[in-house]
Amino acid sequence: MGHVELDAQHPLTSGLTSGSRLVRAYRGDRPPVTPVWFMRQAGRSLPEYRDLRVGTRMLDACLDPALASEITLQPIRRHGVDAGIFFSDIVVPLRLVGVAVDIVAGRGPVFDKALRTGADVAELTSIDLDRLDEGIAPISEAVGLTVAELNERPNGDSPATPLIGFAGAPFTLAAYLTEGGPSKDHLAARTLMHADPGAWAALMEWCADLSGRFLRAQVLAGASAAQLFDSWAGALSLADYERHVAPASQRALSWVTGLVPTVHFGVGTGELLGAMHAIGVNAVGVDYRIPLDEAARRIGAAVPLQGNLDPALLGAPWEVLEAAVRRIVDEGRAAPAHVFNLGHGVPPETDPAVLTRIVELVHSL
Repeated sequence: MGHVELDAQHPLTSGLTSGSRLVRAYRGDRPPVTPVWFMRQAGRSLPEYRDLRVGTRMLDACLDPALASEITLQPIRRHGVDAGIFFSDIVVPLRLVGVAVDIVAGRGPVFDKALRTGADVAELTSIDLDRLDEGIAPISEAVGLTVAELNERPNGDSPATPLIGFAGAPFTLAAYLTEGGPSKDHLAARTLMHADPGAWAALMEWCADLSGRFLRAQVLAGASAAQLFDSWAGALSLADYERHVAPASQRALSWVTGLVPTVHFGVGTGELLGAMHAIGVNAVGVDYRIPLDEAARRIGAAVPLQGNLDPALLGAPWEVLEAAVRRIVDEGRAAPAHVFNLGHGVPPETDPAVLTRIVELVHSL
């Protein structure tokens, strides 16, 4: 993987973001004000995003540096959140190395071919990942444009807003690849894992290095933290996760470990939280199914947590939503630091004004 260091102009090295609420919280130093950002804050819920995306396919938007940067910045301007999350998709690095994939509206990523056999896996993993480095320029440029704007702080004394780098965890990539698209139960991935452990291990290692390189490019271009999303790990037992998945997630994150704070998030992963932390991350994202104080008990009280408002509550009356936000901030005190977030992504039909109001409320508590 090769040792790299951040350059002197990087926002963390130069001190622009090292004192930000988000970076402090990820490092376990509770800031006076709880930081807040939302998964999927960039995109579908914002009218300015929908205006910008007219006539542009999703993956083309991800690979247009000016467009991807503008989409990343929109929710920061609108909501006053404490971090940007780089606008991308987990299949972007697959597209960059030549895998045939498209994002179909209402369905998600769809591949020309599903990987079902060892031979299928061997064909995919024969793709040299140096191809990613050859195609990564639009991602690095988009991150650079975004960070340059975030570094232009309106109030010169306050820290700059950090950008979080984004990548899909190896299991989630493998789940899409083996199904050829979205799935409810990820049976094809789980079957391959047990039917051909050698092919599975090769697939996971390849996916780990793909995601790791994708994350590292964002970090070297100026991201101040990195989040690994394991959208589908909740389909796994703890034993299968620890044996067949965690080593690959650790390998993916090893590309940025020590460079920036890292956070690991999965959906439906209440039973896996301890194992997700054990791969060597700074903070753990918790979905909405278990309270943060219970998550702290399962992982250990020394670990910063992120989460975990149920996105369904964004459509509830304000008094119901406000009570839930206050409860989650209280439960987050069980951890050394807490980054307020949702327990999954922002639904497309969310009223953006509600998100802005949540940010104001969390900052006031």
